Amino acid sequence: MCLLGLLGCSAAIKDYQNTRPVFNLFRYFDGNVAAWGMLQDRSCKQTRRFTVDIKGTVDDNTLTLEEDFVFDNGEKQRRVWVITQQPDGTYTGRADDVVGKAKGIALGNTLHWQYVLRIPVDGTSYDITFNDWMHLQDEKHLFNTAKMTKWGFTVGKVTLFFEKQQ
Repeated sequence: MCLLGLLGCSAAIKDYQNTRPVFNLFRYFDGNVAAWGMLQDRSCKQTRRFTVDIKGTVDDNTLTLEEDFVFDNGEKQRRVWVITQQPDGTYTGRADDVVGKAKGIALGNTLHWQYVLRIPVDGTSYDITFNDWMHLQDEKHLFNTAKMTKWGFTVGKVTLFFEKQQ
């Protein structure tokens, strides 16, 4: 039983191949999306809450996402993603605070998205690996869980809910 707790989740993208509705990343994020979520530390204690206003623009095989975050302490952050669909159907993405390229693949109702985010903390910065799983609930609602790791150790998680606006 203890071993199972240490292993955690081990889903693979192929586990979602027959799920519906099918998640089309570009279609879902084309336009305005509202989101809200929380950060938790490695002990699952909630450390921050936030909202996000997202504006997505699709141009051929490129999706640009302008994300404006507001945290519960009033702090504001902005991230602009440029995501490209590759010929094999996978995705790559970049943003100013992403180290290298993000990589993702969608199957069924799910997108598996992985990247390293450079996070400033008290005058220094840490490169944290994010392992995101996005699941489309219906045409308006999407939820996301992300495991955050450093040197292979879990340092926190993010839970995020999205709602496509009309």
